[in-house]
Amino acid sequence: MSEHITGITRGGASWTPVFVVDLDAKRCIGCGRCYKSCPRNVFELIEREGDEGLEGDACLDDEEDGFADETVMVMDLHDPLDCIGCEACSKVCPKNCLTHAPQPWPRSAAA
Repeated sequence: MSEHITGITRGGASWTPVFVVDLDAKRCIGCGRCYKSCPRNVFELIEREGDEGLEGDACLDDEEDGFADETVMVMDLHDPLDCIGCEACSKVCPKNCLTHAPQPWPRSAAA
């Protein structure tokens, strides 16, 4: 048995999927392309941590969308265990924010 999770194509060829394991939020621009291309529930949009907007009334949002104009939104990994290893997210990411890697068989499947 292979050390990593493997799959078989419809044509019978064996392949090793690479699953999303990290998202570099510092590089992410929050474009949402990874979210839109993902067939699973792997990503979510969050407020970038560590970014501070302007203080006082300058932060008030005039569009009433719930976010101050200076709020920076980025993607985050919501459920990386739901990743199927298709790499669609990385193919559309303009900033190369995502890291993928093969994963070992779960202990229960290897037994």
